Amino acid sequence: MTWVKICGMTNLEDALVAVDAGADAVGFVFYEKSPRCVTVETVREIVKELPERVEKVGVFVNQVEGILCDAADRAGLTAIQMHGDSEDPHVADLVVEKRPKLKVLAAISMSQASPDGWAVMWRPDVVHAFLVDSGDTSKLGGTGKTFQWHTSEPTLENIKKLGRVVAAGGLTPGNVTEAVSILRPWGVDVVSGVEARPGKKDPEKVRAFVRAVRDFDRKVG
Repeated sequence: MTWVKICGMTNLEDALVAVDAGADAVGFVFYEKSPRCVTVETVREIVKELPERVEKVGVFVNQVEGILCDAADRAGLTAIQMHGDSEDPHVADLVVEKRPKLKVLAAISMSQASPDGWAVMWRPDVVHAFLVDSGDTSKLGGTGKTFQWHTSEPTLENIKKLGRVVAAGGLTPGNVTEAVSILRPWGVDVVSGVEARPGKKDPEKVRAFVRAVRDFDRKVG
């Protein structure tokens, strides 16, 4: 089954909709310039109401291990996503060394010159999954735009040799089936594609997104 993450959560209602729809993970953005930015306190209150089986992922931009570990501890996160334009792979090493149970997702921008070359810089035993996004230095933490799926296949195959791949960037209930059929990722991640407005989910879109992925899984399973 394809791992499904609904990201950009700002309130309990939306998180529960995602869980009820069958999402495997919910994400919280801690990047202060994002319209979906939340505080540790807000996330802690949401996480308390979520089932243990659901991954709680914090999205961070260019932070040091101390801040990442502290936020994870206080908010009750089970994973962190390093989504900056100048992330240090060694920070991931230190995070896992200090918090062995905390999973690390490393974002890989597909717009850079050598995405697979960048992925090689991360220790595969430390990274739980590589999240491939279109990338935009002017919009850190996610762009909401797709990358060229077909032409990226050779690069993605190289990244898959290093570990799990999560496809992100511009996914919607309408195109996610095409994305997973072409890319065959381990997981998918959506934010704006299931929103009514920035920071507020559309329950029908959330359910339609998860349903589209599950329908594909059943067809190829």
